[in-house]
Amino acid sequence: MSVEAVFLETHNWGTAARFFQDLGFELEFETDHNSGQLSSGDGAYVFIAEIPEDRAPQSRVVLQVPATFEPDSSLEVVTPFEETHYGTREMTVRDPDGRLWTLQAAKHD
Repeated sequence: MSVEAVFLETHNWGTAARFFQDLGFELEFETDHNSGQLSSGDGAYVFIAEIPEDRAPQSRVVLQVPATFEPDSSLEVVTPFEETHYGTREMTVRDPDGRLWTLQAAKHD
């Protein structure tokens, strides 16, 4: 398991993207709806999405798990694996202190 990504919400995509570029991240792609992905080396990527001013920006860490990962009964599953529009499966679990974690796995047959 490793950190796959950090998903961030922002009220200003351009300002947020410039902040990470100033830290040395490179823009991999930008969407036509004020979001995009940045990376730096072989580490986790950062995906930033702009949200409306009336919502508080959130963040989440995405942990990569094997495609065959199945949670055991000790994990509190908040949202079971669901296929994403970008080619993976994601699940949300809660740790013992109440934090939510996103687990991302490749689709498997």
